[in-house]
Amino acid sequence: MKKYALLVYLYLLVTVCALAQPAERPIKIVVAPDHTNWLYRPGESVKFTISVLQNGNPIKGARVSYEVGPERMEPTKKETVTLANGTTTIDGGTMKAAGFLRCIATAEINGKTYRNLATAGFNPEQLAPTVDNPADFRTFWDSAKAELSRVPLDARMTLMPERCTEKVNVYHVNIQNYANSRLYGILCVPRQEGKYPALLRVPGAGIRPYGGNIADAEKGIITLEIGIHGIPVNLDPAVYLNLATGALSGYMNINLDDRDRYYYKRVYLGCVRANDFLVSLPQYDGSNLGVTGGSQGGALSIITAGLDSRVKWLGAYYPALSDMTGYLKGRAGGWPHLFTGKGLAFNNTPAKIKTVAYYDVVNFARLVKVPGYYSWGFNDETCPPTSMYASYNVISAPKQLKLYEDTGHWTYPEQTELMTTWLVQQLKGTGK
Repeated sequence: MKKYALLVYLYLLVTVCALAQPAERPIKIVVAPDHTNWLYRPGESVKFTISVLQNGNPIKGARVSYEVGPERMEPTKKETVTLANGTTTIDGGTMKAAGFLRCIATAEINGKTYRNLATAGFNPEQLAPTVDNPADFRTFWDSAKAELSRVPLDARMTLMPERCTEKVNVYHVNIQNYANSRLYGILCVPRQEGKYPALLRVPGAGIRPYGGNIADAEKGIITLEIGIHGIPVNLDPAVYLNLATGALSGYMNINLDDRDRYYYKRVYLGCVRANDFLVSLPQYDGSNLGVTGGSQGGALSIITAGLDSRVKWLGAYYPALSDMTGYLKGRAGGWPHLFTGKGLAFNNTPAKIKTVAYYDVVNFARLVKVPGYYSWGFNDETCPPTSMYASYNVISAPKQLKLYEDTGHWTYPEQTELMTTWLVQQLKGTGK
């Protein structure tokens, strides 16, 4: 058991580190636009400053290659320059319409390559979606939820004594889901007798085990952290590695040409089914339910809130699956980047484009009616800010966006602390 627990810990540590703040390196490239908020008006020129530093001091004579252009698009400007004093300022040009202009700089020093970027935003609050909004979108999902509601919950809970704490009981749960599949997760319930709010944590992309959200449960919240692949979330880490490189490799493409059989249909309905389970618990307070996650989990947070009126609050970091058809309109689209690179020829068919519209976060964002807290950065290369704003801008419910402009697909500790504090305050009724 101790060996297994250690393997799980190491696997989770690697997974978390992959999305955490990047490790420091002895030589840093710093790229920054000349507006402190990184925002510009269309037609306004951006000047990017590029510096190469070691021990906080400029490296004189450093040779830097840079490129500038709309995020994830072909660059409009490329150049290699020698930084006599370790720093230079370049004219990045402008954009004529809402969007994001990115400067990427690289330098090779002592045989190692260093890279960084900065991204200027042009009226991002005016970005409109490119993805179609099907006339029968709501009908399609109402019908799917009705089908799910006829499936018995058949929930099975197995206590995990090795993970329990003085304040929290931890269970591996196994729930009946849509299409004769099962949904698995880690449930954490406060031990003290009483009624508690509940928080669903939905996962980022990948295949992995889960440890459960014990920290928030110790604050007096029932938490459920789910996997999305219909497999137990407490297996040997090698199982997930094998699935990630085998049967579930590229799962986001499975049955993309059929809206009724697409991989994410079971996933989206599984999030609703997770809420079915949470609200059935005798310890649930009957009214306070939230959902949170990042990347794919940020997408699933918005989707779950749009599909399930029992959700009262949502917290989303850099949501994926947003405005995925952007590439077909000449701009960046959201992860998993179905319509660019090698995937373009394979996915650019009427059937697949039609299916995407039923699963794009944009169209669920239109349905969100509850307060949400959102957070991301302009330098995200996995979930381009263009795609995220396309979803955020159509949300009519109360919303707040906390930007950390220089972040990519990762978060600062202070960033996660603010999100967690907001969610806990809302769920426990202590927020302003």
